[in-house]
Amino acid sequence: MLLHSRIEGEGRPLLIIHGFIGMSDNWKSFGALYAAEGFQVHMIDLRNHGKSFHSDEFNYTVMANDILEYCRHHNLTTVSIIGHSMGGKVAMLFATTYPKMVEKLVVADIGPKYYAPHHQDILAGLNAIDFSQKPDRSEVEETLYPYVPDFGTRQFLMKNLYWKEPGQLDFRFNLKIFNEKIEAIGEALPEASHFDESTLFIRGGNSRYILDTDFDGIKKHFPNAEFITIPNVGHWLHAENPKAFFEETARFLTKWKI
Repeated sequence: MLLHSRIEGEGRPLLIIHGFIGMSDNWKSFGALYAAEGFQVHMIDLRNHGKSFHSDEFNYTVMANDILEYCRHHNLTTVSIIGHSMGGKVAMLFATTYPKMVEKLVVADIGPKYYAPHHQDILAGLNAIDFSQKPDRSEVEETLYPYVPDFGTRQFLMKNLYWKEPGQLDFRFNLKIFNEKIEAIGEALPEASHFDESTLFIRGGNSRYILDTDFDGIKKHFPNAEFITIPNVGHWLHAENPKAFFEETARFLTKWKI
């Protein structure tokens, strides 16, 4: 099955891969900006997310293979990729598995190392919602609030709500599989994975996902990596400071114009 995507612009193919519980719609404002820089932007919904298919298989190997099938379907022989968080792990695995297909790689606030499960509060809040009671949006948010007190994170989660049928809300993502396969999200990149082309690791200054002590480990997999820190933002750096995120990534991605 083919992944759902939003496609904008003409030019060099640029794939954007969202993070855990994200979707392509989170990136639509960036799509227009990158399109204006000469890219054909493919904002992708990963399996079990957004409008893409649901599957009991959920790990980085199958998600990277989904990207390969997507590229083949759209006749994309070489691409650049931006991946945020879990999407960054997918992008790293794809680039190290199919290095000849990737021109430039941008990894946003995630490293190749193992991460212990840390989405328990979010999952608890999502599981607390009983859609059989036909809650409206405000009731869904009210249920989420004790588990997810941060307003921005709650709004990010609620973007996944849709009307499954009149009067019946639901989430687009596959919560059942997230509950069962949460360990898979933190898996490390395989030890022998290697990508020699230009790679940008961009992190939030207030985030703890990429530490200074991680740089040497990253360089073992990505020897041509550069590191940028956007100050005063957390893990959702692209949402908290979209201007800085776009400027830094566009500078890196358009070096071929020089």
